[in-house]
Amino acid sequence: MSSVSSVAVTPMKSNLLPLEIGLFCLLWSFAFVAGKVGVTYCPPLLLLAARFSLAGVLILVVSAVRGELRMSWRDAAVFAIIGIANNALYLGLGYTGLQTVSAGLGGLIVSANPVFTAVFAALLLGEPLTLHKISGLALGTIGVAMIVWHRMSVGTDQLEGILYTLAALASIVTGTILFKQLAPKGSLWIGNGIQNLSAGLVLWPVALGVSNVDEIVPNAQLIGAFAFLVLGGSILAYVLWFHLLKVCGATAASAYHFVMPPLAMIFAFLVLGEHVALQDLLGVVPVALGIYLVTRAPARTVGASS
Repeated sequence: MSSVSSVAVTPMKSNLLPLEIGLFCLLWSFAFVAGKVGVTYCPPLLLLAARFSLAGVLILVVSAVRGELRMSWRDAAVFAIIGIANNALYLGLGYTGLQTVSAGLGGLIVSANPVFTAVFAALLLGEPLTLHKISGLALGTIGVAMIVWHRMSVGTDQLEGILYTLAALASIVTGTILFKQLAPKGSLWIGNGIQNLSAGLVLWPVALGVSNVDEIVPNAQLIGAFAFLVLGGSILAYVLWFHLLKVCGATAASAYHFVMPPLAMIFAFLVLGEHVALQDLLGVVPVALGIYLVTRAPARTVGASS
Protein backbone atom coordinates (compact mmCIF):
# COMPACT_ATOMS: atom_id res chain seq x y z
CA MET A 1 0.00 0.00 0.00
CA SER A 2 2.74 2.48 0.95
CA SER A 3 4.73 1.74 -2.21
CA VAL A 4 1.67 2.38 -4.38
CA SER A 5 0.92 5.71 -2.71
CA SER A 6 4.51 6.84 -3.05
CA VAL A 7 4.46 6.05 -6.75
CA ALA A 8 1.29 8.12 -7.13
CA VAL A 9 2.75 11.12 -5.33
CA THR A 10 6.15 11.25 -7.00
CA PRO A 11 5.00 12.17 -10.55
CA MET A 12 2.90 15.02 -9.15
CA LYS A 13 5.93 16.46 -7.35
CA SER A 14 8.12 16.09 -10.42
CA ASN A 15 5.50 17.83 -12.56
CA LEU A 16 4.94 20.76 -10.21
CA LEU A 17 8.51 21.34 -9.05
CA PRO A 18 9.82 22.90 -12.31
CA LEU A 19 6.89 25.34 -12.31
CA GLU A 20 7.50 26.23 -8.67
CA ILE A 21 11.21 26.76 -9.33
CA GLY A 22 10.54 28.88 -12.43
CA LEU A 23 7.99 31.08 -10.67
CA PHE A 24 10.27 31.52 -7.66
CA CYS A 25 13.20 32.60 -9.85
CA LEU A 26 11.06 35.10 -11.77
CA LEU A 27 9.55 36.62 -8.63
CA TRP A 28 12.82 36.76 -6.69
CA SER A 29 14.86 38.27 -9.53
CA PHE A 30 12.22 40.87 -10.44
CA ALA A 31 12.09 41.91 -6.76
CA PHE A 32 15.53 43.52 -7.20
CA VAL A 33 14.08 45.76 -9.90
CA ALA A 34 10.92 46.52 -7.92
CA GLY A 35 13.10 47.29 -4.90
CA LYS A 36 15.26 49.67 -6.94
CA VAL A 37 12.13 51.49 -8.10
CA GLY A 38 10.76 51.56 -4.57
CA VAL A 39 13.86 53.07 -2.91
CA THR A 40 13.93 55.76 -5.59
CA TYR A 41 10.70 57.23 -4.20
CA CYS A 42 10.76 56.07 -0.56
CA PRO A 43 13.44 55.60 2.13
CA PRO A 44 14.34 51.89 2.07
CA LEU A 45 13.61 51.03 5.70
CA LEU A 46 10.22 52.75 5.64
CA LEU A 47 9.38 50.89 2.43
CA LEU A 48 10.35 47.56 3.99
CA ALA A 49 8.64 48.15 7.34
CA ALA A 50 5.38 48.94 5.55
CA ARG A 51 5.85 46.01 3.15
CA PHE A 52 6.49 43.43 5.87
CA SER A 53 3.74 44.72 8.15
CA LEU A 54 1.08 44.67 5.42
CA ALA A 55 2.14 41.25 4.13
CA GLY A 56 2.19 39.78 7.64
CA VAL A 57 -1.23 41.21 8.53
CA LEU A 58 -2.76 39.99 5.25
CA ILE A 59 -1.47 36.45 5.70
CA LEU A 60 -2.48 36.12 9.35
CA VAL A 61 -5.92 37.71 8.84
CA VAL A 62 -6.67 35.33 5.97
CA SER A 63 -5.52 32.41 8.14
CA ALA A 64 -7.68 33.57 11.05
CA VAL A 65 -10.77 34.00 8.85
CA ARG A 66 -10.27 30.46 7.52
CA GLY A 67 -9.84 29.12 11.05
CA GLU A 68 -6.30 27.90 10.33
CA LEU A 69 -4.31 30.16 12.65
CA ARG A 70 -2.70 27.37 14.66
CA MET A 71 0.99 26.93 15.52
CA SER A 72 3.02 26.01 18.60
CA TRP A 73 4.81 28.78 20.48
CA ARG A 74 8.14 27.13 19.72
CA ASP A 75 7.57 27.09 15.97
CA ALA A 76 6.18 30.64 16.01
CA ALA A 77 9.32 31.83 17.83
CA VAL A 78 11.55 30.04 15.28
CA PHE A 79 9.70 31.63 12.35
CA ALA A 80 10.02 35.04 14.04
CA ILE A 81 13.79 34.61 14.41
CA ILE A 82 14.13 33.49 10.79
CA GLY A 83 12.01 36.48 9.74
CA ILE A 84 14.46 38.86 11.40
CA ALA A 85 17.37 37.24 9.53
CA ASN A 86 15.69 36.58 6.16
CA ASN A 87 13.49 39.66 6.01
CA ALA A 88 14.53 42.50 8.33
CA LEU A 89 18.32 42.08 8.08
CA TYR A 90 18.63 40.62 4.57
CA LEU A 91 16.33 43.07 2.83
CA GLY A 92 16.99 45.98 5.19
CA LEU A 93 20.70 45.82 4.39
CA GLY A 94 20.06 44.92 0.74
CA TYR A 95 17.66 47.81 0.10
CA THR A 96 20.02 50.24 1.80
CA GLY A 97 22.68 49.00 -0.59
CA LEU A 98 20.35 49.46 -3.58
CA GLN A 99 20.54 53.21 -3.05
CA THR A 100 24.13 53.20 -4.34
CA VAL A 101 24.39 49.99 -6.42
CA SER A 102 22.50 48.89 -9.51
CA ALA A 103 19.73 46.33 -9.32
CA GLY A 104 21.83 44.04 -11.53
CA LEU A 105 24.90 44.15 -9.27
CA GLY A 106 22.76 43.75 -6.16
CA GLY A 107 21.36 40.53 -7.59
CA LEU A 108 24.84 39.38 -8.55
CA ILE A 109 26.29 39.72 -5.06
CA VAL A 110 23.38 37.95 -3.38
CA SER A 111 23.69 35.13 -5.92
CA ALA A 112 26.83 34.00 -4.08
CA ASN A 113 24.34 32.55 -1.57
CA PRO A 114 24.65 28.94 -2.90
CA VAL A 115 28.39 28.73 -2.27
CA PHE A 116 28.25 29.81 1.36
CA THR A 117 25.04 27.87 1.99
CA ALA A 118 26.57 24.67 0.59
CA VAL A 119 29.64 24.99 2.82
CA PHE A 120 27.66 25.65 6.00
CA ALA A 121 25.06 23.02 5.09
CA ALA A 122 27.87 20.47 4.85
CA LEU A 123 29.38 21.57 8.17
CA LEU A 124 26.18 22.02 10.18
CA LEU A 125 23.43 20.04 8.47
CA GLY A 126 25.33 17.03 7.17
CA GLU A 127 24.35 17.68 3.52
CA PRO A 128 27.10 15.95 1.49
CA LEU A 129 29.26 17.97 -0.87
CA THR A 130 29.46 15.50 -3.77
CA LEU A 131 31.71 15.98 -6.77
CA HIS A 132 28.69 17.05 -8.84
CA LYS A 133 27.77 19.70 -6.28
CA ILE A 134 31.32 21.01 -5.95
CA SER A 135 31.70 21.19 -9.73
CA GLY A 136 28.34 22.90 -10.10
CA LEU A 137 29.07 25.44 -7.37
CA ALA A 138 32.45 26.18 -8.98
CA LEU A 139 30.88 26.72 -12.39
CA GLY A 140 28.15 28.91 -10.93
CA THR A 141 30.74 31.00 -9.12
CA ILE A 142 32.82 31.36 -12.29
CA GLY A 143 29.78 32.49 -14.26
CA VAL A 144 28.76 35.04 -11.66
CA ALA A 145 32.37 36.23 -11.31
CA MET A 146 32.54 36.80 -15.08
CA ILE A 147 29.48 39.01 -14.91
CA VAL A 148 30.59 40.85 -11.76
CA TRP A 149 34.07 41.51 -13.17
CA HIS A 150 32.65 43.11 -16.28
CA ARG A 151 30.00 45.08 -14.40
CA MET A 152 32.57 46.44 -11.95
CA SER A 153 34.93 47.45 -14.78
CA VAL A 154 32.31 49.59 -16.53
CA GLY A 155 29.92 50.50 -13.70
CA THR A 156 29.69 53.30 -11.17
CA ASP A 157 28.52 51.25 -8.18
CA GLN A 158 29.76 52.52 -4.82
CA LEU A 159 31.75 50.51 -2.26
CA GLU A 160 29.38 51.45 0.58
CA GLY A 161 26.44 49.91 -1.26
CA ILE A 162 28.45 46.80 -2.08
CA LEU A 163 29.33 46.32 1.61
CA TYR A 164 25.67 46.64 2.62
CA THR A 165 24.78 44.03 -0.01
CA LEU A 166 27.50 41.67 1.23
CA ALA A 167 26.05 41.97 4.75
CA ALA A 168 22.64 41.15 3.27
CA LEU A 169 24.16 38.04 1.71
CA ALA A 170 25.45 36.91 5.12
CA SER A 171 21.97 37.41 6.57
CA ILE A 172 20.14 35.23 4.04
CA VAL A 173 22.73 32.46 4.36
CA THR A 174 22.21 32.56 8.14
CA GLY A 175 18.43 32.47 7.73
CA THR A 176 18.64 29.54 5.31
CA ILE A 177 20.78 27.47 7.67
CA LEU A 178 18.59 28.37 10.66
CA PHE A 179 15.47 27.23 8.83
CA LYS A 180 16.99 23.84 8.03
CA GLN A 181 18.65 23.42 11.44
CA LEU A 182 15.70 24.50 13.63
CA ALA A 183 13.17 22.83 11.28
CA PRO A 184 9.97 24.63 12.35
CA LYS A 185 6.82 22.61 11.80
CA GLY A 186 3.39 23.77 10.78
CA SER A 187 2.07 25.76 7.85
CA LEU A 188 4.66 27.61 5.75
CA TRP A 189 1.90 30.09 4.92
CA ILE A 190 1.33 31.01 8.58
CA GLY A 191 5.06 30.86 9.24
CA ASN A 192 5.63 33.38 6.46
CA GLY A 193 3.06 35.68 8.02
CA ILE A 194 4.87 35.51 11.36
CA GLN A 195 8.20 36.17 9.65
CA ASN A 196 6.87 39.24 7.88
CA LEU A 197 5.13 40.66 10.93
CA SER A 198 8.16 40.13 13.19
CA ALA A 199 10.41 41.80 10.59
CA GLY A 200 8.03 44.75 10.33
CA LEU A 201 7.87 45.20 14.12
CA VAL A 202 11.68 45.14 14.33
CA LEU A 203 12.14 47.59 11.47
CA TRP A 204 9.56 50.26 12.37
CA PRO A 205 11.51 51.85 15.27
CA VAL A 206 14.74 51.87 13.24
CA ALA A 207 13.02 53.17 10.10
CA LEU A 208 11.28 56.02 11.92
CA GLY A 209 14.50 56.89 13.72
CA VAL A 210 16.76 57.18 10.67
CA SER A 211 14.33 58.00 7.84
CA ASN A 212 12.49 61.14 6.82
CA VAL A 213 8.82 60.58 5.97
CA ASP A 214 8.88 63.76 3.85
CA GLU A 215 11.18 61.99 1.38
CA ILE A 216 8.34 59.71 0.26
CA VAL A 217 7.18 60.62 -3.26
CA PRO A 218 3.74 59.05 -3.87
CA ASN A 219 3.29 58.09 -7.52
CA ALA A 220 2.19 55.18 -9.71
CA GLN A 221 5.70 53.69 -9.85
CA LEU A 222 5.97 53.51 -6.06
CA ILE A 223 2.48 52.04 -5.69
CA GLY A 224 3.15 49.41 -8.36
CA ALA A 225 6.53 48.45 -6.89
CA PHE A 226 5.06 48.27 -3.37
CA ALA A 227 2.15 46.09 -4.50
CA PHE A 228 4.50 43.64 -6.22
CA LEU A 229 6.88 43.53 -3.25
CA VAL A 230 4.04 42.74 -0.85
CA LEU A 231 2.10 40.21 -2.93
CA GLY A 232 4.76 38.74 -5.22
CA GLY A 233 7.81 39.16 -3.01
CA SER A 234 6.93 38.89 0.67
CA ILE A 235 4.01 36.50 0.25
CA LEU A 236 4.34 34.23 -2.78
CA ALA A 237 8.12 34.17 -3.35
CA TYR A 238 8.94 33.46 0.29
CA VAL A 239 6.38 30.65 0.56
CA LEU A 240 7.94 29.09 -2.57
CA TRP A 241 11.45 29.58 -1.17
CA PHE A 242 10.80 27.73 2.08
CA HIS A 243 8.88 25.04 0.19
CA LEU A 244 11.91 24.50 -2.06
CA LEU A 245 14.18 24.33 1.00
CA LYS A 246 12.04 21.50 2.38
CA VAL A 247 11.74 19.63 -0.91
CA CYS A 248 15.22 20.11 -2.39
CA GLY A 249 17.50 20.74 0.60
CA ALA A 250 19.50 23.86 1.43
CA THR A 251 22.29 23.36 -1.13
CA ALA A 252 20.12 22.46 -4.12
CA ALA A 253 17.47 25.11 -3.41
CA SER A 254 20.09 27.81 -2.92
CA ALA A 255 21.71 26.84 -6.24
CA TYR A 256 18.77 28.46 -8.04
CA HIS A 257 20.07 31.82 -6.82
CA PHE A 258 22.74 31.49 -9.49
CA VAL A 259 20.06 32.16 -12.10
CA MET A 260 19.07 35.45 -10.45
CA PRO A 261 21.90 37.60 -11.92
CA PRO A 262 21.00 37.10 -15.60
CA LEU A 263 17.27 37.37 -14.87
CA ALA A 264 17.76 40.46 -12.70
CA MET A 265 19.89 42.06 -15.41
CA ILE A 266 17.31 41.34 -18.09
CA PHE A 267 14.51 42.79 -15.95
CA ALA A 268 16.71 45.78 -15.04
CA PHE A 269 17.37 46.36 -18.73
CA LEU A 270 13.68 46.11 -19.70
CA VAL A 271 12.29 48.17 -16.82
CA LEU A 272 15.12 50.50 -15.73
CA GLY A 273 17.20 50.71 -18.88
CA GLU A 274 20.35 49.39 -17.13
CA HIS A 275 23.08 48.39 -19.57
CA VAL A 276 23.53 44.69 -20.40
CA ALA A 277 26.56 43.65 -22.48
CA LEU A 278 27.46 40.45 -24.32
CA GLN A 279 30.03 39.63 -21.61
CA ASP A 280 27.21 39.61 -19.06
CA LEU A 281 25.17 37.15 -21.08
CA LEU A 282 28.14 34.81 -21.65
CA GLY A 283 28.29 34.27 -17.90
CA VAL A 284 24.86 32.63 -18.08
CA VAL A 285 26.34 29.47 -19.69
CA PRO A 286 28.44 28.24 -16.73
CA VAL A 287 25.68 29.41 -14.37
CA ALA A 288 23.10 27.19 -16.09
CA LEU A 289 25.46 24.22 -16.18
CA GLY A 290 26.34 24.73 -12.53
CA ILE A 291 22.69 24.71 -11.46
CA TYR A 292 22.14 21.51 -13.43
CA LEU A 293 25.04 19.75 -11.70
CA VAL A 294 24.10 20.88 -8.18
CA THR A 295 20.44 19.94 -8.48
CA ARG A 296 21.08 16.74 -10.48
CA ALA A 297 23.05 14.99 -7.73
CA PRO A 298 20.23 14.65 -5.15
CA ALA A 299 17.83 13.34 -7.80
CA ARG A 300 20.28 10.59 -8.78
CA THR A 301 20.80 9.62 -5.15
CA VAL A 302 17.06 9.21 -4.61
CA GLY A 303 16.73 7.16 -7.78
CA ALA A 304 19.55 4.86 -6.79
CA SER A 305 18.03 4.10 -3.39
CA SER A 306 14.55 3.33 -4.67
